[in-house]
Amino acid sequence: MRALLSTLLLLVAFSLAASQMYTPKAGETVLKVEIEGRGNVYILLHAREAPKTTAHIVALAKSGFYNGQRFHKAERNPKPFLVEIGDPASKTGPIENAGGGGSGARVPYEPTKFKNLVGAVGLVHNLDDMDSGDSQFYMLLDKSSFLDGNYSVFGQVVVGLDVLKKIQKGDRVVLVTVLHGPKGSADFQSARVLRASAR
Repeated sequence: MRALLSTLLLLVAFSLAASQMYTPKAGETVLKVEIEGRGNVYILLHAREAPKTTAHIVALAKSGFYNGQRFHKAERNPKPFLVEIGDPASKTGPIENAGGGGSGARVPYEPTKFKNLVGAVGLVHNLDDMDSGDSQFYMLLDKSSFLDGNYSVFGQVVVGLDVLKKIQKGDRVVLVTVLHGPKGSADFQSARVLRASAR
């Protein structure tokens, strides 16, 4: 009986681990964000539609910029809205003081046709300067169409929405990894995501 129970527990654990995995398809670039005590979030990057933004975020991720950072924003009142990361000051300073820093770069606004749906990922910028984006980005917990056209939506959470919804202010990112699919055309995948975001 114990052996059967142990086997069942292992199968459940394996099943949960497998459900938190994503293998990029041909032409795709994906960020794997490992969050301490929560799990993994996989973000499909819209590299064709937001080339400057995605190249900047990928370069930061590969340099280890996001590793050890904490989510400085997790807004859920009056309804689920977003979580936000990207300020290196969140690693060591009080989390209440984080949210104003970045890598020091400026990324120009890139208008994409992607909507601000659940799991959409957008580049944060100063309210009065759309070309002031840098390292901070948001992940949406709910549809927020009032953001459409105001922020560069450069990615979409494809696995880990359940993890995303559990993130709290102060949760730490252990590691961000850049995953690349096999060489090939991303046209089909981009068209599929565009169709889904238009709904």
